[in-house]
Amino acid sequence: MPFEDVSDRSNKVYDAMKAAGVTAEDKMRDAEAITKMSKLPKNMVLQALQELQAKGYVKRRAREKAAGYYIVK
Repeated sequence: MPFEDVSDRSNKVYDAMKAAGVTAEDKMRDAEAITKMSKLPKNMVLQALQELQAKGYVKRRAREKAAGYYIVK
């Protein structure tokens, strides 16, 4: 069920993450992997991740190389 308070692009990124099972901190993926999953351009994925993060659907964790993202709602 798509969220009404985020863009279509953000819904697509969220759905791709959910389908890939990125639903816990130990399963988090970086933006590069999420870009491949969603088949959207990386800049769009980054914007979508920021939007999802602002709404509280996705959490970002800073790591050594690239930050990881995972679904919290």
